[in-house]
Amino acid sequence: MNTATTTTIALNEGFFSRRNWFDWLFAAIVAVGGLYVLQRYGSYMDVYEKGILLGAIPCTVWLGWFWRPLRVLMLVVVALALVAIGLYQQDGAGNLARADTVFGLKYFLSSQSAILWMSMLFFMSTIFYWLGMFARGEGHTMGLIGSRLVWVAVGMALTGTLVRWYESYLIGSDVGHVPVSNLYEVFVLFCWITAAFYLYYEEHYQTRALGGFVMLVVSAAVGFLLWYTVIREAHEIQPLVPALKSWWMKLHVPANFIGYGTFALSAMVAFAYLIKQQATETRWYKLAPLWLLGVVLCFEPVVFRQTGAEAGSSYWMVYFGISAFIVASILFGRRRIALRLPSFEILDDLMYKSIAVGFAFFTIATVLGALWAAEAWGGYWSWDPKETWALIVWLNYAAWLHMRLMKGLRGTVSAWWALVGLVVTTFAFLGVNMFLSGLHSYGTL
Repeated sequence: MNTATTTTIALNEGFFSRRNWFDWLFAAIVAVGGLYVLQRYGSYMDVYEKGILLGAIPCTVWLGWFWRPLRVLMLVVVALALVAIGLYQQDGAGNLARADTVFGLKYFLSSQSAILWMSMLFFMSTIFYWLGMFARGEGHTMGLIGSRLVWVAVGMALTGTLVRWYESYLIGSDVGHVPVSNLYEVFVLFCWITAAFYLYYEEHYQTRALGGFVMLVVSAAVGFLLWYTVIREAHEIQPLVPALKSWWMKLHVPANFIGYGTFALSAMVAFAYLIKQQATETRWYKLAPLWLLGVVLCFEPVVFRQTGAEAGSSYWMVYFGISAFIVASILFGRRRIALRLPSFEILDDLMYKSIAVGFAFFTIATVLGALWAAEAWGGYWSWDPKETWALIVWLNYAAWLHMRLMKGLRGTVSAWWALVGLVVTTFAFLGVNMFLSGLHSYGTL
C-alpha cells in the first residue's frame, strides 16, 4: 500500500470517527425523510426536481455535520412545520381558512405569523447586541441573548417559508410553488441567509461584537419587508407568472441570495473596520464612513416614501428618526465600540471570506440564470437591466478578489470597496425593480 493510499484512508477514518451518535441519527432522519417525500410526492415531480431532492439529502447531511448547530435547527424547523401542517389538516383535509381560526396557526405557525415573529426577533436581537456593546463590563450576557434571538429568528423564518410553501398548494395545485418568487419572499430569504452566515462566523471567530453591525442591515431589510407587506399586501400568495414556472427558480434564486447576503455581511464588517480605524479621530470631516451610513439610512425613507401610498409616509418618518438615532449613537460611542471589536486582522479575514463565498454562489447563480433565460426567453443574455446590473456586481467583486489575491489588497481601500459594493448590490437587488423595467418586471415595486 503506497503512502497516498494510506493518507487517504487515514483522512477518511478521521472524518467518520469524529461523528457521534447524533450525527448518525440526523443523517438517518434526513435520508428517511427525503426518500419518504420522493415516494409520496414523486408523481408530482419531473426528473429534474427528483434529482434536486436526491441531491439535497447528502448536502443536508454534510451541512449538519460541517456545522453541528444546524442539525438541531433543521430538526426543530421541520418539526414545527409538520405541526403547522397537522393543524391545517385537523378536519381531514387541508383548509387555508384555519390560519385565522386555529390559535396555534393564527398566532405562531401560519407563514405570516412565523414571519412576523422573525421580524420582531431580528429587531430585538439588534437591540440586545448593541446593549451588549455599550454595557458595563464585557457585555457577554446581552450579546448572548442577542445571538440566541437570531437563532430563533432564523428558525421562525425557515418555518414560515416551509409553511408558506404548503399553504400555496392549499390554494391550488397549479398555484403551489417554492416561496422564492417575489420581493416579499426573497426578502425573507435574504434575512435568514445573512443571519445564518453571520452566526457561523460568530462561532468561528468567537466574537459577538459584530452582531450589532450585521443585524442593522438585516433589520433594515425587515423594515422594508413590513412596509411592503402593508402597502401591497405582499404576504398574499399569488400564482406564478409563466416565466417563473421553472425548476431553475429553485436553484437560481437561493444561490443568488447567498451572494447578496454574504456581500451585505462583508459590507457591515467593512463598516466596523472603518469605525475601529477612526475611533480616535476628532476631525468630523474625517468620519466619512459614519456620514455615509447616515446618508444611506436617512435617504432610504425619502426614496420609499415617494414609491408607496400615503399610508406609508408616517412609517418612513419613524424609520428616519430611528436611523438618525442609530447614526448619532455610533458616532458618540465609536471609541467604546472600537474597543469591543475584534482585531483588524480578523475583520479583514472575515470580510475576505464573506466576499469569496458570496462571489462563488453569485457566479453559480449567474450561470444558472443564463440557462434559465435560454429556456424561458430563447437567449442566454439579453442585456436586460437586471442582467446588466448582475454583471456589474459580479465584475465589482471579481476585481476586489483579484486585487486581494494578486496584489495583496488589505485595509482601508478594501473596506471602502466592500462598503461601496453594498450600494451597487442593493441597486441590483432593489433599485432595478424600482426605477427600471425589463424582462424581470414581475419583481417591481
